Amino acid sequence: MKKVFVITICSFLLLAFASAQKESKDVRQGNGLYKDKKYVDAEIAYRKGLEKNKQSFEATFNLGNALYKQKKYPEAVEQFVKASSLDKDKERIASSYHNIGNSFFQSKEYDKSINAYKMALKQKPKDDQTRFNLALAQKYLKQQQQQKKQKQQKQNKKDNKDKKQPQKQPDNKMSKENAKQILDAFLQDE
Repeated sequence: MKKVFVITICSFLLLAFASAQKESKDVRQGNGLYKDKKYVDAEIAYRKGLEKNKQSFEATFNLGNALYKQKKYPEAVEQFVKASSLDKDKERIASSYHNIGNSFFQSKEYDKSINAYKMALKQKPKDDQTRFNLALAQKYLKQQQQQKKQKQQKQNKKDNKDKKQPQKQPDNKMSKENAKQILDAFLQDE
């Protein structure tokens, strides 16, 4: 009975190991393609790896990187968010949030990037690159808000100017001929 149990356990471990090897092969292939700047092909390889192991941090995180390089920022954010939940290692979680911040920054969603950088710093407080990116995002958010405020003020001034201008009145001026004809008609009636 013990032999059957041990053989069953070994079979499951062997299958899990074989599956991980196939996934690792796809991830390694994707890494090579990514290094060669073939981001679309790398994306395909990472997706193949994820088909074999949906819980792979490496495949998920690297897929996010490949999507980021293709400027598919919303899809990249989705992968980085998944990656952050797949691992308990603070370094990996911090990297995921850092890349979420970068993706939002590229999309000019500075408020969201600031939040992501703060989350990264909670995991890895001494990360100077994340600190720099956080400061830069805060600067850009301030500029974005100022530009929005200036644009709103210009629009308000234009709206107020349009309201203050008097409506153009129709011309009530008569030509000399019209005036003479009316005067002649009036005189004839008398």
